[in-house]
Amino acid sequence: MSTSIHRSAAGKGLLLAGILLIAANLRAPFTGLPPLLGFLEDAFSLGTTAASALTTVPLLAFAAVSPFSARVARALGLERALFLAMGVVAAGIALRSVGPLWSLYAGTGLIGMGIAVGNVLLPSLLKRDFPYHIAALTGAYALSMGVAAALLSGLAVPMADRWGWSGSLAAFIVLPLAALVVWATQLKAPVRQPAAAAGPQTPPAAGIPIWRAGLAWQVTLFFGLNSTIYYIGIGWLPAILTEAGMSPERAGSVHGVLQFATAVPGLVLGLVLRHIYDQRLPAAGSALMSAVALAGFIIAPQLALLWSSLFGLGTGSGIIMGLSFIGLRTGSAQQAASLSGMAQSIGYSLAAAGPPAMGLLHDALGSWQVPLGICVMLALVIAAMGMLAGRDRRIEKVCRLR
Repeated sequence: MSTSIHRSAAGKGLLLAGILLIAANLRAPFTGLPPLLGFLEDAFSLGTTAASALTTVPLLAFAAVSPFSARVARALGLERALFLAMGVVAAGIALRSVGPLWSLYAGTGLIGMGIAVGNVLLPSLLKRDFPYHIAALTGAYALSMGVAAALLSGLAVPMADRWGWSGSLAAFIVLPLAALVVWATQLKAPVRQPAAAAGPQTPPAAGIPIWRAGLAWQVTLFFGLNSTIYYIGIGWLPAILTEAGMSPERAGSVHGVLQFATAVPGLVLGLVLRHIYDQRLPAAGSALMSAVALAGFIIAPQLALLWSSLFGLGTGSGIIMGLSFIGLRTGSAQQAASLSGMAQSIGYSLAAAGPPAMGLLHDALGSWQVPLGICVMLALVIAAMGMLAGRDRRIEKVCRLR
């Protein structure tokens, strides 16, 4: 039985508002940074590699912290762990905006650590409290992620023109502070572990480890490779567009359109997924949309707005389905937390390697065509993984949780 059944209507409303506000912090604090890389390169005399590292540091933090997030939740309870995560994000934003170069990187790392905990634990919270509405609520919080990211990406350059890059980055702190205020209402509840709603668990010694489950790897690769091409696009789209002759302000706006497009599938996809048990076609279809968009950047770059929108729709759908698979392919909240940690640790390791690798390849070849071509091939692999991860089945109940 879901713990949400025992909540009042007002309590459920605050819980859902808190979930959406936390979700708004899971992308925007670092995806709003790429439009400002030009300002930072000028302020600190950064090279391309050093500047691109700012978009890679959070992904490395995701990969490093994700495996331990479930342990934090078991020690503190989900509510307190998520509150702590938002506090770390707020501290990171404050540190990142104070001025020195070391604080820029250190603050960015802190932001990544806080977001990593939220990334892993929100799917577990949905599995525990809303087991029959996982797809719909995943769509809703993906919508919140995308809208917040799009707004901050679009506003980052105008705010920097007015207040400087430091003031622009400092303005991002509004999001975690709002989440902390609303989520504080959840701290009065007794500590509830991720497995509280899951019923009896298989003893840890039984069965195979989750890392040896084929379906777990299919979900992980679908999520991870989709994240890889998404963060390559997020990290390098402004540079791709400005190299093609677009102004930084216009490139920032198109970058915002991409992120807004990632939010659009959240309006409908979650509602659709709840009515189908086999998600192979939508999973593969989302990856194929991304492939077409990436090929479009190569063949007809003058239609960048169209390709950015299509790429956002494809990767945004992939994000929703990857997160939904974590709940739909597991049998308990604790197993969902374990799969979430696995998928996000490996997934973000891949995503962290993507942007710098594509940047180095661009510097070596002097063109974005080959890096974009590699991304097209990755999108086709994602489609294949979607056909496997989208099947109506669950990870073995006897699978070890860690």
